[in-house]
Amino acid sequence: MILLIKESPLQVLPSLAMQVGLNAAVLLQQLHFRSLISPNVRDGHKWVYRTYEEWRNEEFPFWSVDTIKRAIRKLEESGYIISTSQYNRMKMDKTKWYRINYTMLQGQSVQLAPSMTAESPQEEVQIAPSTEGKMPLAITKEVKSIKKNLVENDLDVVSVIEYLNDKANKQFKASSEATARLVKGRFSEGYTVADCKKVIDTKAKNWLDDPHWQKYLRPSTLFNATNFENYLEESRVSDLPESSPPKPLELDFSKGEA
Repeated sequence: MILLIKESPLQVLPSLAMQVGLNAAVLLQQLHFRSLISPNVRDGHKWVYRTYEEWRNEEFPFWSVDTIKRAIRKLEESGYIISTSQYNRMKMDKTKWYRINYTMLQGQSVQLAPSMTAESPQEEVQIAPSTEGKMPLAITKEVKSIKKNLVENDLDVVSVIEYLNDKANKQFKASSEATARLVKGRFSEGYTVADCKKVIDTKAKNWLDDPHWQKYLRPSTLFNATNFENYLEESRVSDLPESSPPKPLELDFSKGEA
């Protein structure tokens, strides 16, 4: 089976992922492109309306509904997207309408995609052409000029911290220098993203339901050099199949000496 690109890929700038988190950045980018082709204009703005299930079925089948809810809630709370249900025809209809707060993004010096400039005031952000609302295939020189601290290793940091937030219901930021330094420190020792996720899985299983220990589900504890090695070894031991206890020796006293 060929898994390398034969379809329009989901595209996201590392700088946006570092700013809002990887899942939120992917959702925000897709909302941007859906907005460009949306015929739904209300109060001078283009809107996209979706239920959480529609987001999953039509846009992100590789995510759970809960993951989508968390990403949307994060974007709403931080002001990157504006949502409402006031445009629904019936009050019982809870479908949400979404639009991007482009003013917020411009204030943060983030663009959602390189290339052409939008034609309407509501789209005062640089955009790229798309086919049938899908992400563009081209990678432009603007993406290649991203600063040195936004290289693959940083996307790995984002992946690890997003995984921790998802598993432990936390809101740590991959853009935090202290957090990134801890995770990169383990990468420099030869550990991988998979190793980091294995540690997160193990300690979340042990601590998440314990009011005292759940506060230690944090980068400073999990990715501390000494702790990490111990936790990873703990996860490896827990992966081993349980060995059967030795069968007790049975003595038959009903028989005499041979």
